[in-house]
Amino acid sequence: MKRLLLFCLAALGGLTIHAQLLTWTPPFPVENDAAQTLVITLDATKGNQGLMGYTPATDVYVHMGVITNKSTSSSNWRYVKNFGVSGDLFSTAVPQLQATAAGTNKWQYTITGSLRTFFGITDATETIQKIALLFRTGNGSKKQTNSDGSDLYIPIYTSALAIRFTAPLFEPRYTPVAETLTKSAGDQLTITALSNKAADLEVVWNGVVHASAPGVTSITDPITLTAPGSQTVVIRATSGAETATDTLRFFVAPAVVTSELPAGVREGINYEAGNTAVTLVLKAPFKNRVGVIGEFPGSNWTEQTSYTMNKTADGKYWWIRISGLTPGTEYAYQYVVDGSLKIADPYAEKILDPYNNNDQTIPAATYPGLRAYPAGQSGIVSVLQTAQPAYSWSVPNFSRPDKRGLVIYELLVRDFVAAHDWKTIKDSLNYLKNLGINAIEIMPFNEFEGNNSWGYNPDFYFAPDKYYGTKNSLKEFIDSCHKKGIAVIMDIALNHSFGLSPMVQLYFDAANNRPAANNPWFNPVAKHDFNVGYDMNHESLDTRYFVSRVTEHWLTEYKIDGFRFDLSKGFTQTQTCDNNGANCNVSAWSSTDNSRIAIWKRYYDTVQTKSAGSYVILEHFASDDEETQLSNYGMMLWGNLNYNYNQASMGYSTDWDFSRVLHSTRGWTNPYLVGYMESHDEERLMFKNLNYGNTAGSYSTKDLTTALKRMEQNAAFFLTVPGPKMIWQFGELGYDYSINTCTDGTVSNDCRLAPKPIRWDYLTDARRKALYTTYSNLNRLRFLPSYQQAFLSGTVDKSLSSAVKWIKLSSGDTSHLVVVGNFDVAAQSGTVTFPAAGTWYDYLNNTTFTATGSAQSINLQPGEYHVYLNRNVNNVTSTPVVNVPWNGTTLEALAFPNPSASNFTVEIKLPQRSAVSIDLYSHTGQYIAQVYNGFAGSGTRQIPVKRNGLPAGIYYLHVKTKTAVKTLSVTIQ
Repeated sequence: MKRLLLFCLAALGGLTIHAQLLTWTPPFPVENDAAQTLVITLDATKGNQGLMGYTPATDVYVHMGVITNKSTSSSNWRYVKNFGVSGDLFSTAVPQLQATAAGTNKWQYTITGSLRTFFGITDATETIQKIALLFRTGNGSKKQTNSDGSDLYIPIYTSALAIRFTAPLFEPRYTPVAETLTKSAGDQLTITALSNKAADLEVVWNGVVHASAPGVTSITDPITLTAPGSQTVVIRATSGAETATDTLRFFVAPAVVTSELPAGVREGINYEAGNTAVTLVLKAPFKNRVGVIGEFPGSNWTEQTSYTMNKTADGKYWWIRISGLTPGTEYAYQYVVDGSLKIADPYAEKILDPYNNNDQTIPAATYPGLRAYPAGQSGIVSVLQTAQPAYSWSVPNFSRPDKRGLVIYELLVRDFVAAHDWKTIKDSLNYLKNLGINAIEIMPFNEFEGNNSWGYNPDFYFAPDKYYGTKNSLKEFIDSCHKKGIAVIMDIALNHSFGLSPMVQLYFDAANNRPAANNPWFNPVAKHDFNVGYDMNHESLDTRYFVSRVTEHWLTEYKIDGFRFDLSKGFTQTQTCDNNGANCNVSAWSSTDNSRIAIWKRYYDTVQTKSAGSYVILEHFASDDEETQLSNYGMMLWGNLNYNYNQASMGYSTDWDFSRVLHSTRGWTNPYLVGYMESHDEERLMFKNLNYGNTAGSYSTKDLTTALKRMEQNAAFFLTVPGPKMIWQFGELGYDYSINTCTDGTVSNDCRLAPKPIRWDYLTDARRKALYTTYSNLNRLRFLPSYQQAFLSGTVDKSLSSAVKWIKLSSGDTSHLVVVGNFDVAAQSGTVTFPAAGTWYDYLNNTTFTATGSAQSINLQPGEYHVYLNRNVNNVTSTPVVNVPWNGTTLEALAFPNPSASNFTVEIKLPQRSAVSIDLYSHTGQYIAQVYNGFAGSGTRQIPVKRNGLPAGIYYLHVKTKTAVKTLSVTIQ
């Protein structure tokens, strides 16, 4: 048997489709007839069958609007009749929009009178082209759509002559697609057409008049199908000078050829030497026929017998070799499956997206020369290109940093640089290198739905999202990172995909709006809580193969250094939700799952096979036992300490113990815990400091200056413990916008994914730059030869439950570090025993401290902290040197001791003698006094900043010459 596909209907003078799923009378409704009664009937046994068998029959409502000449797209409904009150589609159902039962699985809705009046259209220049509608249940949980999930549309006519097909049957889509019929050569296809007024009607088949009838309103013509190939049927109505037509193009497929895959090819696009041919391979078991349409020679986006794919004997794979390609030319294409479903290639490295002007809104500066979406097509299309422009790698074999010593910077391209492209981030690498990071973790950048996104709604896993730039600009960015010793980690969401994924669409249960039971890659319903999109089945061999190919692609083609796997705890087939994906048991999901452990060990082995030493980081949050097993196998795991560090920074004693930032606290053998105070998922610490911080007298962690100093203290207790650490973008500058900040500046839970302000100007604020410098200096310490081993495998002692907290880090008997700080909002005294008696060096303040080697009391002001080393890594003498190396040409200055109860010594370094003044300012920027003024060169100056009635707190010294200014933060005790 041959399959007949009616796949494209182009109407002139208006869309003219009628279908069993949706019928209506009168057959040619108009927009402004006060006497018209439009009766719309839905048959729920057709389309996606979303309401089939639904009871009670009285609980069905319409949700409708219109497409007018002023609509911007098929989804731009205007004059919407809201399903619920106050614009909420799923609130209280509106009785006026209730449908009535019209028999088993049938409902009707009636509009009486003018459509313009019903929809409230008063603009005389606006005309209705289509009614757009859905039928839903009262709570909105079920809806009736076309079989592909699209909305329903009814064309609206004028008084002009019109004609339409009534057979064969079509679904009422915006761009209509006829139903698939099974026919053989010699079978008959009955064509029926209807006109809105008496006219001379004709049926023209493949350019020849096949039937005609004068002065009638309908015509029926049985056509005998003679041979495989493209067919065209035109129905034409003529009345005097008026003519109306509709065109139906369809394809009679040839018999499918069974042939095994050519040697050496695999799923996806297989390029050949010579750059003039490719072999395409699609995995699509259970399907009856697959063809290729597109821009290939002789195709012209219509099915052709020469582009019908071969099927392997086991029925799993479809393949075709396409030759005659021009090297370097981009060819757009799609697969047509069983004559009706059009999908892009799951393995495509570039796709073109027609939805919501996604591609059209990408600036040329971001993606130069981006080709337009092919006119007249629908759905995502894939692109292949032989002889693609090659990228020449400067660092072909990057030596990855030890994973135990990673300092990771997590960023979202969209919210990091306004240009949202790889080139601009590349230009920012010196900023990150100076910060001291050695790895960048980038939120998902493979193709996802839309442009404005976090990226966790993926559809195409082999294609870099064009919103961030070209393929080679991404490679150049990665290469530039490697040249600076920075690893690149790809955040990737392989727990799920979204609805535009071709693998979701290939096997989809439209009636239940979920993957079909026979989908090789996806579960019909999620097995676990917190799932988004459609849940992948990682026990499936097909899914395992796909994940293997995805990881191989990025590790080899782009030379990335590893992956952060989103929602890794979801990689399980253990059922912790009910059969509808609801009523989930989070505790059970988080418990030790041996099958999930086995899945991750397999994937880890796969990644190491593709690129030995590459990183695997899991967002897991399962039991300590399970995470210990995964860590012991070599994987790193996220460690979320956001809440505890934030309690400490705000000065609240409840839950301010952040000791679980240490892998040893969790019972792990290896320091593979990626601890973090902030991530893309957490509220920003500074936002909570400023809005909810604790206060005592004049000391307030809500004060910006104080809050930033508290963040310095947090960093001192975060970056000085072993194991990989992660910093969320701009955390090093005290980013203080809520994670829920809206684009209008308000804060709402609905705005979590909204773009956030990009505040590079924070660098001009001395207080924020001081925080950056603290981060930088702490990271510098992690990589000093004398201390690096301590941060890789050192031993830790700690006391983190009280206000005065301390950490001791040691590497053998040679290198020791002691961090001590007061997290209260009042002065406190704590007891610390240093590992050895003698002189210790205050790393961040370039002062010294004498330790007794036994328990000794330390008095600390609120927020005061110190990082003490047993090594003089800054070469501190009796006159400390400036912490930042001096280049001999700029002004540098340092104040010590800091804090101080009386005087400060300010060391100044100048390229030549100059007039120098030093002014004292409050933490709010208010001028207090000039404390030094004279003509000086490099050296030290004693600054008598007595209390003089000034309260204890943070102040600023502005050291100024004629050409430069340096701002020093000092604390008066």
